[in-house]
Amino acid sequence: MTSLLYPKVYLYRRIVYAKLFIDNNFADKIDLDNIADEAFFSKFHFIRLFHSIYSKTPYQYLSFVRIEKAKQLLATDMSAANVCYAVGFESVSSFTGLFKRVVGQTPAAYQLLQHRRLAEVAKDPLKFIPNCFAEKKGWVAVN
Repeated sequence: MTSLLYPKVYLYRRIVYAKLFIDNNFADKIDLDNIADEAFFSKFHFIRLFHSIYSKTPYQYLSFVRIEKAKQLLATDMSAANVCYAVGFESVSSFTGLFKRVVGQTPAAYQLLQHRRLAEVAKDPLKFIPNCFAEKKGWVAVN
């Protein structure tokens, strides 16, 4: 029984290693060839295995990681253009288009919303803490 499971575990580990490669190198200029080489698979076999495990193609996952990191950076004072290059995109227009398609708003609009939210949190932090938690901690009076 163990000998039958070993190849599946081995393949899974190679796919996980490729995912970790994407997670650690998303800002670099990486493509499918680089990622598949890290897992020691042919491109087409790698795409099938990666999609069967993560329900996304490697490219879709790379884009997802880049957009999530961009969302984090946009909450800072970094400009949208600098965020674009910091997360590995080569074109501001392609970054803006993908960001808007995925998030539902442009990077500049998302950044403005995040700055407003952070200002509100700084102004009235209890507004952003669940009331049951605040009551348990004694931060608000129980009626």
